[in-house]
Parts: sequence; C-alpha cells; structure tokens
Amino acid sequence: MDAVRLILASRRALAGSGEAPVILTEVWQAQALAQAIGSRLAVSGPPELRGEALGLTELAGRGCGVLDAPALDPGDLRAAQLTELDDARHTLLCLGGLLGEVGIALVGLASSAADERTYWQCMEAIDAADESRDRVREMLRKLSAREEALPEWEAG
Repeated sequence: MDAVRLILASRRALAGSGEAPVILTEVWQAQALAQAIGSRLAVSGPPELRGEALGLTELAGRGCGVLDAPALDPGDLRAAQLTELDDARHTLLCLGGLLGEVGIALVGLASSAADERTYWQCMEAIDAADESRDRVREMLRKLSAREEALPEWEAG
C-alpha cells in the first residue's frame, strides 16, 4: 500500500482513539510506520536524503522501543503493508503531520496519566516523535535545496 494512504489511515486511527491503551497502540503504529518509511528512503530514496532517513529509522525505532509493543495481528501492522513510496516530498509532508499529531496525543496522555510508568513512557515517546519530526523537516529542506539547484544545473 502507498505510504501516504498508510499515513492517512494512521492519522484517522489516532484521531479516533480515546483510551490510553488505544492511543499508545496508535502511537506505536505511527512510529513503526515512520521507521519503515525511513528505511525505504535510506535504501532507495534520493541520495541526499539517505543519511537523514537512516537517522529517522533509528529514532522511530527508539519511539517504538520506549512503548510496550501492542498485541497486533501481523495483518494489522500498517508498517508491514508499505509497498509504495512514490513521492518523497508528499510522503514526508504527511509524515511530519502525523508525527506532530503523535506528539500532541502523547502530551494529552502524559498530562492525565494515572501512573508514573505511563507518564515516563509518554515523555520518552514525545522526545522520539519530536526528533523524528526534526529529521523529516531536514529531509524536506534537503529536497527543496535539491529542487532549487536542479534548474541551475540544467541551465549550465
């Protein structure tokens, strides 16, 4: 399935989650999807994105690691459904939005956490989501710089 469709499905699922366990499952799903997208870009994306994409893969993996892995059927894991990543810019724009929403959901969950463990899980996951989003922004910046340089190169 296309990366953008999976991101949109994650955004809808996160928006529709209400209870803490469901929110944490959707956060985990979003981080796993970010990890898969980063991995795909690191392997087959534009060369100038590969270092940042590898960093995104590592950070998103940390975001999954600080949370308890949800009990999902393999068919329910959105990251495993990733088959296409056609437009890196559009995918990264959508992923940045998803990661921002993940951070907002985690702040809300942390502020109402009933126990210290959940609070600290949320804080660690917020940090990972913010750092992942920073990587996405850097990749978008590099894509913009590449596109600005292309007309100059083609004219020369």
